[in-house]
Amino acid sequence: MGALKLSVLDLVPKIGEASFEEALQEAASLARHAEQWGYTRYWAAEHHDLVNLSCAAPEVLLAHIGARTERIRIGSGAVLLPHYSPLKVAENFRMLAALYPGRVDLGIGRAPGGSAHASMALSGNYLQHVAEMPARVRSLIELLEDRYAYEDVPVAAKPVPRIQPELWMLGTNNKSAGFAAENGTGYVFGQFMSDRDGAEVLAAYREGFKPSALLERPRSIAAIGVICAATEQEALALSRRSALPEVERPGAEASEPQPQATRLITGSPKQVKSKLLELADSFGCDEFLVTTPVMSYAERLESYRLLASVCL
Repeated sequence: MGALKLSVLDLVPKIGEASFEEALQEAASLARHAEQWGYTRYWAAEHHDLVNLSCAAPEVLLAHIGARTERIRIGSGAVLLPHYSPLKVAENFRMLAALYPGRVDLGIGRAPGGSAHASMALSGNYLQHVAEMPARVRSLIELLEDRYAYEDVPVAAKPVPRIQPELWMLGTNNKSAGFAAENGTGYVFGQFMSDRDGAEVLAAYREGFKPSALLERPRSIAAIGVICAATEQEALALSRRSALPEVERPGAEASEPQPQATRLITGSPKQVKSKLLELADSFGCDEFLVTTPVMSYAERLESYRLLASVCL
């Protein structure tokens, strides 16, 4: 593998005594700094009624961040499609793509994003909606390709942007990789919340990939947890005061969580870069979505800055 591409995956945490307003301001600050430091993308996660996570509507936050940045790609990591109409999702992200041409990514996932009661309050029978996921993905793709019809009547997702949003599917195992390959979308493997072998999962995606109107060749990203500090000792100290959140997955995706030590890369800038290069060779991908689960906004920014200083 050659040069690495780094992107930001922001769970939009409310840290310490910060208000939710301050947490969202920190998200915008992270995106602006990431752009300055050369990161490729800023993606915001979607969660509902979870403790100290602030983003229930990525499309709203991305509109705010898009207006405060100039070049960095903005996207969802992920919109939880079982909860929503594919038409509304396509409209939201086409609107963003029209506002910020050539900068918008639509990452979709199938996790509930919150407790059972939050999921029911949001969209009713979540398990039924998960069973409908293949049909919803097909509808979303048809909408992005302007060939969707409802009861044989054409329906378009408008506005129709000059440059379509990039479609990515997020997951944590071979099943999600196969689903992305079958539908010809990009695939993001969530290593930071999975106990699966990333090399195996990403190889399965590439081997099963079927070209589509949206994507001719397979494209993959690995989402990882990273804490980078000036020294290895400082990074380890930060990691002891942090925790990767447990992100809900439906039954088909569920697995016992891996010990945090094996899901989180820590170290000095050179140590982290070395580990990322090893992962890139193993995974067969050159881009990482980085989430940094530290308990201080300043230390989070510094971790991203140090990482960029040796990799970008």
